[in-house]
Order: sequence, then structure tokens, then C-alpha cells
Amino acid sequence: MSFATSVIRRRCTAQATIATPLGALLLARTADGLAGAWFEGQKYHAGALDAPQCPDDRLLRAAADQLEAYFAGRSSRFDVPLDLHGTDFQRNVWRQLLAIVPGQTCSYLDVARRVGSPGAVRAVGAAVGKNPLSIIVPCHRVVGSGGALTGYAGGLHRKRALLALEGHQQELH
Repeated sequence: MSFATSVIRRRCTAQATIATPLGALLLARTADGLAGAWFEGQKYHAGALDAPQCPDDRLLRAAADQLEAYFAGRSSRFDVPLDLHGTDFQRNVWRQLLAIVPGQTCSYLDVARRVGSPGAVRAVGAAVGKNPLSIIVPCHRVVGSGGALTGYAGGLHRKRALLALEGHQQELH
């Protein structure tokens, strides 16, 4: 279990599982915001949470509605408050991911440069992989050099589908 996941498990106040075209997605919140969005079977999934199932929780409902609009192609914006848990480096990487616009991608090296650590490509890759907020913190928009699709904790089939949904025009390897 990752550091972020263990913190989220302790601080989670409510959860809801929603259906998406790419499978079930577990949403988890803390008192401060949305902290988790994991696909079923995703690497670093939080697993069973002790928090109550609250599909009508206002924040979880807002996140679910925004995800529904995203999958329907009506919106690519998410504006729910986020509660990012991870190391300082991970949170810095995740903030950089939030700046990648839909339909665009960037490489792990680009992200490493943006966080001021161009030699930390592997560490960036690890941080991207441990992102606890799939789709909302768009780790699927990070690709290998030359546009190659490399690792995605939710599975490469989901990464391809998310990029296609966003109208990514580049040939995906």
C-alpha cells in the first residue's frame, strides 16, 4: 500500500462506487475534499474502506456528476475540492498533471523538468503511477518519449480509452 493510500484510508469519511464505461470507480473523500478515485483492479487501489457508503454525499455526488459529464463528452473540467495525500514530491508532480489540458499529452521527462528535477524521470513515473485520483488528476496524459504509451495503474486499455475520449490526435503506440 502506498503512503497516500494509507493516509486516505485513515482519513476517509465517506465513499461511493460509481459505474463508468471503463469499469467501477471507487470515490473516497475526507473532510477536506476528494482524496481518491480508483478503478476496480487498479494498482495501488485503496481496497475496502471503513468509511460509510454515501452515494448522496454532496462532494461525492458532484464528483460522480462531473465524471458522468466527462465520459459523455460534455465536459473535461473537474472543480471539486481535492485533498491530495502523498509526499511533497508526489504532490508537486500531481499538481503538474493538473496543468495538462485535455487532448494533450506530455512526457515523464517534461513533468520532471516542470518540477525542477530533470534527472528524476523514474521518480516522476513512480509518482504518476501512485496518483490516487484517476482521471481527475490526469495521469493518463503522461506518455513516454515519442508518445509511447507506458504504464498506467488502471491498465493501458483504460489509458488508450481516456486519451481517445479526450480527442487525442497523435498516433498512440
